[in-house]
Formats: sequence, structure tokens, C-alpha cells
Amino acid sequence: MRLCYTPTMRKLAREFYDRDTQVVARELLGKLLVHGDRVGRIVETEAYLGPHDLAAHSARGLTKRNAPMFGPPGFAYVYMIYGMYFCMNVVTEREGHASAVLLRALEPIGEIDGKTNGPGLLCNAMGIDRQLNGHDLLSEDFFIAEGAASGDAAYKIVKRPRIGVDYAKHWARRHLRFYIADNQFVSRR
Repeated sequence: MRLCYTPTMRKLAREFYDRDTQVVARELLGKLLVHGDRVGRIVETEAYLGPHDLAAHSARGLTKRNAPMFGPPGFAYVYMIYGMYFCMNVVTEREGHASAVLLRALEPIGEIDGKTNGPGLLCNAMGIDRQLNGHDLLSEDFFIAEGAASGDAAYKIVKRPRIGVDYAKHWARRHLRFYIADNQFVSRR
């Protein structure tokens, strides 16, 4: 069975992404990432606030690699790290602003094999690779949808510094990583 957009699975609108990146990063928690028949609940994110954020890929200006970050909101920015892992970001705010939210961990919901508690593991388990770089997240086969508890204040959200950005000076200490408290699929507490 191939799970795609259905009336019971409400895809997020473009306006959801066209807002402050930190707000989007928090509000993505509990939403569902859908790629074909694979579905996972987003349980951990990191906000990257644009070219002034020294940890953001956009801090070095526009390149071929990071071009999707400079595009319109609601598109995927997928890149490879360490020559072997893909990471997925969701582009936020207005076109040209170059900010995004990294998806760090998912709680498996349907048809996912493998670990999902880290950005590379998440992409591997969800079948996300470079071919999805620049992909519109309002498509029929790769999108983010409302979760069962969307809008529900049942989630306690924890804020911590981002992971692996020690090179970013004072930006490394900013509390721009968000996760659902006590969720077993979070990559790091």
C-alpha cells in the first residue's frame, strides 16, 4: 500500500513555513513527515536563522549546494555530510532570507525500517537523498502533515543548544534545538 495525501492527512500549507524559523521549528514537533508509504512523527528539530547565523550553511553566501535555502519557504534542502549521510532541512521564511529547520529525529509511525534518532539516520530510514533537494513539500508523495495531536498542548518542548556547531562561536550556545520531552526517539537529551 502506498500512503500519499488523503483527506484525513492534512498537508501543511505554504503559509506554515513562511514564518519565523524558531516558531516553525517548535511547531514542526508532532507533525508527520511523509515520503511515499513511510511516515514518521517529527520529535526533534534545529533552527538555522539565515546568513547572520554562523552555524547556517547560508552564512557563507549563496552556493550551488545551499541554493534551496535561498528559495521560497516549504521546500526541502537536502545535503550530504561526511560523504555518506544525507540531512534534510525545511526552508522557512521569505524567499532570499536563507533560513531553514533541520529535522533531527522522528518517531516511526508507518513502514520505516531502521533508526531515526539523528538527521542522517532519519534520512536513510525515510529514503531521503539528494534527489529530493529542492523538492516542494506540498507535493503528493513527499510532504509534512498535521499530526494526530497537532495544536494539542500535550507536548512539553525542551530547548537546548544545537549539536555539532562548535565552530559557530556564540551561535553554538544559542538554544535553537527543540525536542519533545521524554520521547525515546530524540537523538540527544
